[in-house]
Amino acid sequence: MRTAIQSLKDRFDYGQNPEKTLDGSLIRSYECDPLTADSEFLLSKARYKTITGREQKRDADVLCYQIRQSFPPGELDPEEALNIGYELAMRWTKGKHAFFVVSHADRPHPHVHIYYNSTTLDCTRKYRDFLGSARALRRLSDRICLEHDLSVIKKPKLHSKGKFQHYGQWLGAVRPPSYKEQIRGIIDGALADRPADLADFLKRMEAAGVQVKRGRGGVISFRLPGQDRATRFRASTLGDGYGLEDVEAVISGRAPVRKPAQGRPRPAAPRRVNLIIDIQQRMAQGKGPAYERWAKIYNLKQMAAALQFLQENGLTDYDALAERTAAVVDRAHALAGELRGVEERLASTTKLMGAVVDYAKTRPVFDGYKAARYSKKYLAEHEEALASYRAAKATINDILDGAKLPKMDALKKERRELAERKKKLYAQYRAAQQEMREAVAVKANVDHLLGLPGGRENKAQER
Repeated sequence: MRTAIQSLKDRFDYGQNPEKTLDGSLIRSYECDPLTADSEFLLSKARYKTITGREQKRDADVLCYQIRQSFPPGELDPEEALNIGYELAMRWTKGKHAFFVVSHADRPHPHVHIYYNSTTLDCTRKYRDFLGSARALRRLSDRICLEHDLSVIKKPKLHSKGKFQHYGQWLGAVRPPSYKEQIRGIIDGALADRPADLADFLKRMEAAGVQVKRGRGGVISFRLPGQDRATRFRASTLGDGYGLEDVEAVISGRAPVRKPAQGRPRPAAPRRVNLIIDIQQRMAQGKGPAYERWAKIYNLKQMAAALQFLQENGLTDYDALAERTAAVVDRAHALAGELRGVEERLASTTKLMGAVVDYAKTRPVFDGYKAARYSKKYLAEHEEALASYRAAKATINDILDGAKLPKMDALKKERRELAERKKKLYAQYRAAQQEMREAVAVKANVDHLLGLPGGRENKAQER
């Protein structure tokens, strides 16, 4: 019989699968470590029993709850889905329960799994499911999606009214296109007319019934009739190929014009190349004939995928394969280093901005302290504010290290630029990481077939 900790671990391991979460990059947590969440949840349950003296019946003693939230294909990327899921978890638990959220990128439709502890952070209360909780959760999820200009199911069919259907089945062929899909189609149509410049393109968008809004800093947004919130004109919102830079590239001739079409088929996802199995080694470990038959078929599929990779990339020479593998590994590592540098600068800039705000708020209190000639009475009355002032000043001195303090507008601009740079670098790194995995796996399989030493060891090192 499986224990509670074993069941939790199995579910958490599935949610945190590196292949689904892009090596753990699509995981966010609150007041817990996802790697040890099963033990933490069990410990909080024991503390609850010690503190309150209460203990639920076996069939009602729930240790953890799970929420699944799914989105239509193409409406947002897995990273955005992770942020939406985190917001849903925080608002549903009101910050009183530890939880972690994982976003899976292995399916066409982005979706998240939310795991939250049934015991509160102070271990004095427990969440109990209530009548109508599913409806309340669905309403909260719909509200968050509407706040982020995402589509919702307006008339979900309940179990009591027939067979339950998921989003795509329920809508079928009559699903109305979302505002983002409509804007993307209008953009394709405007670009197909070959506008002379960006101003001409925007005029064609307005002629098609789209309201073009200009915000501070030259930000452009689009709004359709009936749409509550305008949609930013950027690739992170509308999707790859539909940002301002992408449209300017098409107008200038640096990128091809997309043909406007309804229901464009999504390109088939390329088969991922995995390491082949050492069948003799597994048989020596006690595997049976059925496993041997399955492993042979599996290896044939992996070698077919590896051969396809070699043919598509023109790598018919082993030295060329080794050179290509080394190059893609170096590029992925270089992008990872650059991404870490940008993240550190972004964190430092954000920290500096917070310190500047605290400094400005508490500086008058410190001036009053000086005017009172460092009175002990004044210190006792304003101790918290003076402590914040000293901490903010120390943070500013530590970050700037003698350099001149930039203006707040400059810091805000730098943070926006760093955030955009991080997003672009992350997309490049994900593509480079996938390319690295394929190249390393193909080379390891070829090394294994040729009997070259170090094939699998190299794979482990590169990973």
